Amino acid sequence: QVQLVESGGGLVQAGGSLRLSCAASRRTFSGYAMGWFRQAPGKEREFVAAISWSGASTDYADSVNVRFTISRDNAKNTVYLQMNSLKPEDTAVYYCAAGRTTHYSGSYPSAAQFASWGQGTQVTVSS
Repeated sequence: QVQLVESGGGLVQAGGSLRLSCAASRRTFSGYAMGWFRQAPGKEREFVAAISWSGASTDYADSVNVRFTISRDNAKNTVYLQMNSLKPEDTAVYYCAAGRTTHYSGSYPSAAQFASWGQGTQVTVSS
């Protein structure tokens, strides 16, 4: 398994931006799909975005499409989530996850497709 450490969360006003980072410990990071999920208080964990091993394929939840961008730098073993035009409903703990293979399946990959998870980083958007 790979160890994942998220950073970049914080408190921001509505309309603002944040960039989350997720650093992976494994040198074979480049061979795996990566994803971001989030969990708001009292709600289930939900898919946010995913990216294939090369970065050629990306998918987003409808609620964040256009506003969020997932990217990766395989040379740095890091995946990013750029979040723009943040809304109060984006408030949640955001989790980075490493996939089991080079790609994920479907445009809304389930959490079961991801084998390793970070500890999460809190994002709070004030109105």
